Amino acid sequence: MNKEEQIKITENMQAVVEQMRLDDIEENPALAEETFECSCCAKTMPFAGSIQYGKYRLCNDCVLLAETGFAIGKFKNAQELIKAMEDTRLEEMCNFIKTEQKRVSN
Repeated sequence: MNKEEQIKITENMQAVVEQMRLDDIEENPALAEETFECSCCAKTMPFAGSIQYGKYRLCNDCVLLAETGFAIGKFKNAQELIKAMEDTRLEEMCNFIKTEQKRVSN
């Protein structure tokens, strides 16, 4: 697959994933406010546009990474993406702990 094809797939996936988020909000506006911790990036994110991949729930941003990665053959499943994102996830967890420590000490 050449670079042009990858760019086209990425652009198409961006539109699809954004529409999923908008559809979720249209169906249930509360999903824009209800949050969860993404299994992939560890950020606290809205349920809107998230997808459950087996035992993993991915936020809309990570769904974009997953679906694009699947389409271009970079990942076979969500677990491969999660493994690839380990450093990002650990960094987010450390940031959360630091923020909580500051909040508690103030």
